[in-house]
Amino acid sequence: MKKDNHLVVSALGEDRPGIVNELAKCCADYQCNIVDSRMTLLGGEFAIVMMLSGPWDAIAKLESALPQVARKLDLLMHIKQTSQRGVARTITYSVNVVSMDHPGIVHEIANFFSLRRINIEDLQTSTYCAPHTGTQMFNLTMTINLPTDTHLATLREDFMIFCDDRNLDAMIEPVR
Repeated sequence: MKKDNHLVVSALGEDRPGIVNELAKCCADYQCNIVDSRMTLLGGEFAIVMMLSGPWDAIAKLESALPQVARKLDLLMHIKQTSQRGVARTITYSVNVVSMDHPGIVHEIANFFSLRRINIEDLQTSTYCAPHTGTQMFNLTMTINLPTDTHLATLREDFMIFCDDRNLDAMIEPVR
C-alpha cells in the first residue's frame, strides 16, 4: 500500500471570487487531496489553511507549482511538508465562551488550558453587537483534547471559577 505524503498550505490575500476554485483546481490537477481545510474572511482579506495529501511525486510537483499560483492570485503563501497526526489517547471537549469584548480574553483562556497541559485543537473567535444595547460582545468556540487521566469534575469546576472571576459566560462539554 502506498503511503501518502502531506503538505500544509496557508495563504492570505485580498478577497475576491475564484480563489478557492483556483486552489482546488491546482490540487486536483496534481492528483492531491484536500484532507482538511479552514477558509474565512478577516476584514477584506481571504485566509485559507489546508492540509493536502498524495503520493510523494504528486506532492513534490504541487509544491513546485504553488508559488506560481500564489503570484497569479496575488496571495502571500507558506508551504510546509508535514505528516499525518498520530492518534492520541485523549478525550475531546468543546468550550464556548461569551462576554463583553475586551483585550486579553483569548490569552487568559489559552493560558488556563496551557498551564494544565491541555492542547487546543481548534479555536474560533468573533465579535458582534449585542441586540438592544449595541455593546461589543466576544464569542469563542474551541475544541480541546484532555489527557485521559484528567479529573473532569475538577477541571470543569476550576474553569467555571476562572470564568466567573472574569465575568465570562462559559460552557465546557464533551464533543458528541
